[in-house]
Amino acid sequence: MASWIDITAADGHRLSAWQAEPEGRAKGGLVIAQEMYGVNGYLRGVVEHYAAKGYLAIAPRLYDRLEPGLTIEYDDEGNRRAKQIYRNYDWSKAMVDLEAARDAVAMAGRVAILGFCFGGSLAWLAACRSSFACAVAYYGGEMTRYMDEDGHCPVQCHVGALDTALSPKKVAQFQARYPDVPFHVYPGAVHGFDNETRGARHHPEATKIARARTLVFLDGHMAGGTQA
Repeated sequence: MASWIDITAADGHRLSAWQAEPEGRAKGGLVIAQEMYGVNGYLRGVVEHYAAKGYLAIAPRLYDRLEPGLTIEYDDEGNRRAKQIYRNYDWSKAMVDLEAARDAVAMAGRVAILGFCFGGSLAWLAACRSSFACAVAYYGGEMTRYMDEDGHCPVQCHVGALDTALSPKKVAQFQARYPDVPFHVYPGAVHGFDNETRGARHHPEATKIARARTLVFLDGHMAGGTQA
């Protein structure tokens, strides 16, 4: 079952989140951090996908502090607006809201974080600044901004070989700084390859492999294992 719920952050801010429950006992909780386009149909589908794999999954609306319920279209105007919001966004507030989502699913046991694009960078930042069992970052273009920090939990990364937001140069810089963080690179894939609503950007084969690796990583670390 999936539905919108309301959660409250530590500073009193109320925000909505899309939550999906697994059948039977949950393996743990999973916070899913949005792309810069908001908690749209694609992201709600990701939440439901991982709920079907056994996780109590939740995606908080990180733009609710700016405009409740905001989602942004995948078009030129949407890209312009998303980038404007992205440039002025208070990442420290995002941490507070992600922690509220973490607490909302903590009854399921250990909680991991998974993020895409904007959310991929947030997943890395959460691994450095917050408390999660593990973190998975898909093509977080701003991850290299935070290479003066260190992760406090296992982290797994995914990126397309043709990504321009998280370029091969940035990936090499990150890998040199964090050689123990597995960084899976997918030939022929571009930024946003997991998103099946993005037409030519979507790379079905890379998505299939990346999601399988993500699940092995989550299952291993949520159970106390060491899967990369």
